[in-house]
Formats: sequence, C-alpha cells, structure tokens
Amino acid sequence: MVKLFIQSIKLSIKSQIEYKGSFILNGISQLFIFFTYYFMIVALFSKFNNIKGFTVYEVLLCFSIIQFGYSITETFFRGIDKFEDLIIDGSLDRFLVRPRGILFQTLCSDVDFIKIFRVIQSVIVLIISLINLDIVWNINKVIVLILCLISSILIFFGLFVLTSSYCFITLQGLEVKNVFTDGGKYMAQYPIGIYRKGIVFIFTFIIPYAFINYYPLLYFLDKTNNTLYMFSPLLVLIFLVPCLWSFKIGLKHYNSAGS
Repeated sequence: MVKLFIQSIKLSIKSQIEYKGSFILNGISQLFIFFTYYFMIVALFSKFNNIKGFTVYEVLLCFSIIQFGYSITETFFRGIDKFEDLIIDGSLDRFLVRPRGILFQTLCSDVDFIKIFRVIQSVIVLIISLINLDIVWNINKVIVLILCLISSILIFFGLFVLTSSYCFITLQGLEVKNVFTDGGKYMAQYPIGIYRKGIVFIFTFIIPYAFINYYPLLYFLDKTNNTLYMFSPLLVLIFLVPCLWSFKIGLKHYNSAGS
C-alpha cells in the first residue's frame, strides 16, 4: 500500500509540474501567504517583549510546529480534505467497488504538491527558532521535538477525517470544518496557555492542540521538569480513534450519490 501511495504521489507531482509557469507562480503566492503569518507574529513582538512569559522565538517555535503538521497534511492528504467533492461527482461510488480501502483511495486521489513550499518555510522558521533559543540539548529534547512534529501531522489528519465524516450527513454548511482546521490552526500558532480557561479546555480535552505544542514545549523549553509532558504528544493517538470511528460509521450508512 505504501508503494501504491508513493506511486500516486509521483503521478500527481508529474501532472502539477507539467505547467511550470503556473507551478512557479503558485509557489510564489504560497511564499507570500506563509510569511504574512510570520511577519504578523514578529510585528506583534515589536510592541511586546513577551506574551505571558513566552518570547518571540518560543512563539515562533509553536507556530512552526503547527504549520509543519498542517502543511504536510494539506500536501499529501489533500484528498481527504476534499471528500465532499468525491460524493458530489460520484467518485466515492467508484471507490466502493474497488478492492482497496476507501480512506486509502481517498488519500491517493489528490496530492497538492504546491503546498510543499509551506512545508519548507515551516522548517526554515523552526530552524531559526531553535538557533535563537538557548536549548540545552539531550536525547529527551530530541524525542520531544520529533513527537511534536509527528503529532502535529496526526492531529490535522484526524481533523480532516473527522470533518469528512460530516459530509455523510450534509454537504451544506461545510464551512464548519474550517472552524476546527483553519481556525484551530490559527489559535494553536500561539501557546494555548495564553488564552482563557474555556478556550484552553476546548483545545486541550476536545481538540488536543495543547498536547502538541504547549505542554511538551514547556518541558522542551525547561519551563517545567515534569517528564509526563515529554510524552503528552502521544495522547493525539487517542484523538484519532473517534475520528476514524466516525468515518467508518458514516461510510457504513452511505447510500450512494445516485449517479
């Protein structure tokens, strides 16, 4: 399955770079969009030295981890983000008669390689942040950083799957999914602890952004010695369970687009 997924990625990339001029222009637009977010944070800290104890480079570290996960998901898992289109045009019906799993076929259906520019930019910001932070490196710090990056990908993948499940109920008002994906991404660009208790509760126990780039980074930045925070990104695996379960239930009750 991995080989087949890689093959589908190669085919998508080949088709997208066929028109090189369009690809380059879209890439440039992605550069401007991403760095707009970056300069907004930098501009904010031109007026404030810190936000509840978090410096500009600590916030940029949070920002880069979230942007990395979201950009990877948008690049390689774009098919699941456009799941409603598969229902509208009847493609999902064709997937149902094929021997592969629906979720796997959906992931292979679309790869938005132009978003790879955002992945590269998020890595650049991550490196800049780490260089400017006084990190005492050890094996635990390396593990925490890797877990944060992986869990960032997993949470957005889970959210994409969860919002795709909503498409089995209705194709109207799908803007609601942006509240959890785009909206959540903007909120989680900053340390969750700077918000009010209600928001912290939502983005900790309902959508666990706090376990990606807040609690583990408290340990990574030596703001706490609690080693449990080191492994908190693993809790995102629990979040994946209801996401995948809801998709399975929705697919079970799917009655065809009637095409």
